[in-house]
Amino acid sequence: MLPPSTSLPSANTERAGPADAPAAAPQAAVKGRPASRKALLVGCAVLTAVLLVSVVVAIGLGPAVIGPGETAHHLWAALSGGRVGAEEVTTYQIIWQIRTPRVLLAALVGAGLSAIGVAIQAMVRNALADPFVLGVSSGASVGAVGVTVTGGLAALGIYAVSVGAFIGALVASLLVYAASSHRGALSPLRLVLTGVAMSLGFQAVMSLIVYFAPDSEATSMILYWTMGSFGAATWGALPVVSVVVIAGLAVLYRYGRVLDVLSLGDETATSLGVGPDRHRKALLVLVSLVTGVMVAVSGAVAFVGLVMPHVVRMAVGATHARVLAVTPLAGAIFMVWVDLAARTLVAPRELPLGVITALVGVPVFIALMRRRGYTFGGR
Repeated sequence: MLPPSTSLPSANTERAGPADAPAAAPQAAVKGRPASRKALLVGCAVLTAVLLVSVVVAIGLGPAVIGPGETAHHLWAALSGGRVGAEEVTTYQIIWQIRTPRVLLAALVGAGLSAIGVAIQAMVRNALADPFVLGVSSGASVGAVGVTVTGGLAALGIYAVSVGAFIGALVASLLVYAASSHRGALSPLRLVLTGVAMSLGFQAVMSLIVYFAPDSEATSMILYWTMGSFGAATWGALPVVSVVVIAGLAVLYRYGRVLDVLSLGDETATSLGVGPDRHRKALLVLVSLVTGVMVAVSGAVAFVGLVMPHVVRMAVGATHARVLAVTPLAGAIFMVWVDLAARTLVAPRELPLGVITALVGVPVFIALMRRRGYTFGGR
């Protein structure tokens, strides 16, 4: 996914600094000792079990409530190729064709948004950064809205909106990079400010498209989509999202030590043999790719990438290898339950995901800010 130039520092370089120095300063940001390796493994195992239970429960709940036992039975039948009785066909279709892809997509997006939030906060050294601060999600929204209103890329069928959103995300990332770079270098502050400005600009363009849209039904759908939803989830959308998100998580985990160093500042990173500009460019490409794919299938979901990294840091410390091991699991669990709330609280209507994540994220974030001894990764 990334060019060869974006590989981690050499072994000698890591031993000389990044393997040790980042581990001390970020971990000191949270009171108490960071979790031991054994405790981390146990925690990941527990979160994995919670995620599996959450998936089964979420698949069973909805307008038609299906018990966990029956849900597990039909899931096993689908996975093993078992037979389903004629009287169970409707229940089987609800579970396997409608709810399962939606719940799995929610877990993938939650994991991806949370991990990308960790990367961005280290990359730009800003505790308030999230996957949308660079304007990528707004660019993806413009692409998706443009395709929906104009009917462009119709030859792609059900993938038209996703492709449009992905193109918009790529264009946004290129514009942000071009506008924020100065003599080939990327300043974290310049990157954040440019991303915020571009985000507002893309939102204005999207508002114009919606305003002049001739079809009021399309306008309602667009406005709903921009607030986040998994209502259009299908099995066809899962392979691409799965590959991109899982590969992105793997690459980010390998970047753990680099993120530790970047969070200490460019001067420190350079002195430790880590080129901040080179790694920041590679991370920007990765963030744009993963965020664009997720926005294409879920719309704009705020606060997940902002809040989840801070919650996890309080439990495991600020070393990025540990944070990146836990945050995707925590984000996946959170998003599964957010989606369940979105489709059940006011059933048969459905709440936008962004509404629920904001209602949960705002008070949690304020509580974190007021918590003594927590300094958002030491920055």
